[in-house]
Amino acid sequence: MKLLSRSTVITALMIFTSTPAFAHLTGVPHDHSSFTSGFLHPLTGFDHILVMVAVGLWAAQLGGKSILAVPASFVVCMAIGFWLATKGIALPYVEPVILASVIAMGLFAAMAIHLPIMPAMLVVGAFAVFHGYAHGLELENSEAYAYGIGFSIATALLHGVGITIGLGAGKIFGRSNGATAIRIGGVATTLAGLYLAFAAA
Repeated sequence: MKLLSRSTVITALMIFTSTPAFAHLTGVPHDHSSFTSGFLHPLTGFDHILVMVAVGLWAAQLGGKSILAVPASFVVCMAIGFWLATKGIALPYVEPVILASVIAMGLFAAMAIHLPIMPAMLVVGAFAVFHGYAHGLELENSEAYAYGIGFSIATALLHGVGITIGLGAGKIFGRSNGATAIRIGGVATTLAGLYLAFAAA
């Protein structure tokens, strides 16, 4: 069991710190018409994956009630952003804020920044609105809510990956080495965010 847990965390860390080349996957169909397409959509955007995993990672670092409350805030506020987009309500600077969120969440994990639960929820919630809005802008049909439920569940699962890494690293590698591994993941996220920002410029 311990070997399995170690393998699971190592695999998650490898995925989490993998190259930003995945940011430009091509040939992936974008149906935007079903629960399944909504579920798969966050898994095809490297910026979304980075932020969602990093939120879970940071929540694990914060500990206590934040482990669930911070990711929950992201999912709820993302749904709000999605709703704003489906109603045609304008929201400026969507892509720049999404890229900024990758850099910021990476820094929070890299520096192990500890905030009280409410400020932490507000920070991730603010970023989440823009992520949800970006998803909502891509809809072209009436299946908005099935699609929205799909990507919300995928988001929660990605948060779970981050939480698993955050909580499991310390138990498997030891508290000090685990904390270092988490910070390295945060640094990798920040660097990937900077890469994406410069690539988009």
